[in-house]
Amino acid sequence: MDDVYIGIDLGTSGCRLCAINPQQQILALYERPFPRPLNQNGRIEQDSHIWWQGVKQLLQQLVEEIPGRSIKAISINGTSGTLLACDNKGQPLAPALMYNDSSSTAEAGQLSHIAPADSPVQSPNSGLAKIMQLHRRFPDAAHFLHQADWIAAQLTGRFDITDENNALKSGYDAIHRCWPQWMDQLPVPAHALPRVIPAGQLMGKISPQAAKSFCLPDSINIIAGTTDSLAAFIATGASQPGDGVTSLGSTLVLKMISQRPIYNAGMGIYSHRLGEHWLAGGASNSGGAVLKKYFNDKQISLLSEQLDTEQLTGLAYYPLLRKGERFPENNPHKQPELTPRPEDDRLFFQGILEGISRIEKAGYEKLQQLGAPYPKKIITCGGGSQNTNWLKIRQTILGTEVVQAEHADACYGSALLALKGSF
Repeated sequence: MDDVYIGIDLGTSGCRLCAINPQQQILALYERPFPRPLNQNGRIEQDSHIWWQGVKQLLQQLVEEIPGRSIKAISINGTSGTLLACDNKGQPLAPALMYNDSSSTAEAGQLSHIAPADSPVQSPNSGLAKIMQLHRRFPDAAHFLHQADWIAAQLTGRFDITDENNALKSGYDAIHRCWPQWMDQLPVPAHALPRVIPAGQLMGKISPQAAKSFCLPDSINIIAGTTDSLAAFIATGASQPGDGVTSLGSTLVLKMISQRPIYNAGMGIYSHRLGEHWLAGGASNSGGAVLKKYFNDKQISLLSEQLDTEQLTGLAYYPLLRKGERFPENNPHKQPELTPRPEDDRLFFQGILEGISRIEKAGYEKLQQLGAPYPKKIITCGGGSQNTNWLKIRQTILGTEVVQAEHADACYGSALLALKGSF
């Protein structure tokens, strides 16, 4: 059998494993569900052993179907900002604080007076705010680890390494590639922070103990992973400056590869390192959820077939579910603009799609104003990307090539990291 490269995606509702060959073809794809995290008054927690149990089941299923000796590398992604505190043996001291946990409000308030204005750490959801809370609760903690770090550590036996992408919201300076000096003002011991390496770099070999437990060779490389959203971006194949990725789900999310980092805290724009380039993006409150407010799935399917891709409606809509926009304009008072409503549902439906498309264009133009190139090509994913007539309308409005992503699963993106990190 060909060499095999494994990507593991740790999501909110479960974990997924993808195995690929050197030609980037999928050989196997498995998933296991997780129970819902516990939510108590804004504190959202999950037992990290649930993650490991799911990953073990996936690996055990894999080696039943693919010879273990074929596996060359494994890479793992996790939800951005999910944190846990561990003792010096890597044992968790409490359940992990999940990416959407909002209980670190006091810590976020402290960070607003210390962190630079363009840093993404000033939210209660940030990794650094959670690290500060965990240090307050467990002052003797030896390690603060992200979700992907801790699972990788189960395979390497090393609890002191993270990747640049997961570390960004924990305060890491991706430009100078270090933990910044302003963090010295925080009550967090530097020795408890992990060493940071680029995504796709070798973390280490699988430990003899882990290799034995899964009947795997001890030659397997464990490759530094990334966050779930970046792994999904990598899965699309976007890799060069000028490549953009639009995700059309309930909301509209844009990501763009740039040759320079871009930051705008007001719009929630910050930059991740991605190889030799940078990945920046923003998220609008517009998107498919607006369509679902006015049309059911059957109507959406029928009206999509009736779209006039040659003639735009001229309706100047700004589709929002409710007041407030964050990108491409930061305006909490922005009102939905969906009038006048034509009697013809097809015109109204197409007008909403055109409005979302214009927001997409304005988003890429905003990124261009901040220093990114305007996209030469846009790869699109999410539910809305399946609407081929809308794709034609978007291509007209955006003035650039728009293509559907062949892959968009985060586990596939992590498998690509495992492959590329092995050469």
